[in-house]
Amino acid sequence: MWVRNAQIVRSGRAMHLVRASIRIRCHRLPPILPALAPALRIIMTNATTKPANPAVVGLAGFGLTTLVLQFHNVGWAGNGPVIWLGLIFGGLAQMIAGFQEQKMGNQFGYSAFVSYGAFWISLCLMLLGNNFGVFKASTTDVGWFLVAWTLYTLVMWFGAIRIHAAMAWTFTLLLVGFVLLDIGHFGYPIFNKVAGFELMACALSAWYMMASIILNDVYGRVVLPSGKPWVSPRAVAAASPSAVEPNCAVAS
Repeated sequence: MWVRNAQIVRSGRAMHLVRASIRIRCHRLPPILPALAPALRIIMTNATTKPANPAVVGLAGFGLTTLVLQFHNVGWAGNGPVIWLGLIFGGLAQMIAGFQEQKMGNQFGYSAFVSYGAFWISLCLMLLGNNFGVFKASTTDVGWFLVAWTLYTLVMWFGAIRIHAAMAWTFTLLLVGFVLLDIGHFGYPIFNKVAGFELMACALSAWYMMASIILNDVYGRVVLPSGKPWVSPRAVAAASPSAVEPNCAVAS
């Protein structure tokens, strides 16, 4: 790795940088610049290191916390694990993964991970508020909260079916699960339990994508295929000649 653009020209007492010609190896910097050596080596390392895919953390947090919540919905576990996992893994860690997706230019992953991370944090704070009598939310209030998230998930579903089959299945299961929870919170609580079993499949589907990203990278070949998108790129291009290919780093 070379540091370029360092030809120095004298003009009276002033020194001016003008154009490239002198090359300096970063590990042989002159004594006058010893403090810059560690920083330059870090820059060189970051420039050559393959970036990790933040989706492996986002999908892990989403899948695990969703799974534990469904253990509660079907009556296998209490609220405790849901709240602590929801605040840290499903909430904070998933949001951090989303902000990393933003740096990679992935609009879908950025929106999904940050938004569902915020969902988990707000849900857990709502449960804590109900427990301590602060801004208490009724069953109907929670129902409308879920309806709003159902609408958001519907929007994301249209993007998911364009990425690949695994993403499409995950968001389809998530959308159906939200609809069942909506019904369950508006007078038909048995549907909350039905949603619990259905959303377990959604959580495992998210983990499948996580495993696909990790194992395909570790083994250097396709171990777990993601499947073709339900809406093919050609179909999109035919419908709109100016359509732009989406960044699908979540699935890479």
